[in-house]
Amino acid sequence: MITKLFRAALCGILLAGPAAAKERGQVTNLPIPRFVSVKTSEANVRRGPGLTHRIDWVFTRKDMPVEITAEYEHWRRVRDRDGAGGWVHYSLLSGARTVIVDQDLLDLFARPDPAAPVKARLEMGVIARLEDCSADWCRLSAGGYRGWARKASLWGVAPDEIRD
Repeated sequence: MITKLFRAALCGILLAGPAAAKERGQVTNLPIPRFVSVKTSEANVRRGPGLTHRIDWVFTRKDMPVEITAEYEHWRRVRDRDGAGGWVHYSLLSGARTVIVDQDLLDLFARPDPAAPVKARLEMGVIARLEDCSADWCRLSAGGYRGWARKASLWGVAPDEIRD
């Protein structure tokens, strides 16, 4: 009896694990939500998924990280770090990963260690290329500098995301 209960519980845990963690996009079968970046210096954000829908506002910053929260045909519903969102045509988005610095004068360390030498300090709002991430640190490149920053001070990377 205990063995059957144990097996049933273990099976439930295994089935609920990764599947419950992220849903998949109906178009791309990629995880939802996920982070991408804006490919162009101008990207219209529409009220709905289609050219007939009104443009609510425009992204005017290339490489801006956004989070995809839904998919519909060639359209992706996105939101920015302020929570503002809408629908953007997929051709205006890139899989290249970037983050926004969410802390003023964020230290960029030589290694993922607060005792390591500081290579640069990044101002709030700087967009940096995302390279590797461990549990608490991400390796970034921005303005010709490359180093490690605390993940908690960045927007555009999931708290549990690991990148090699």
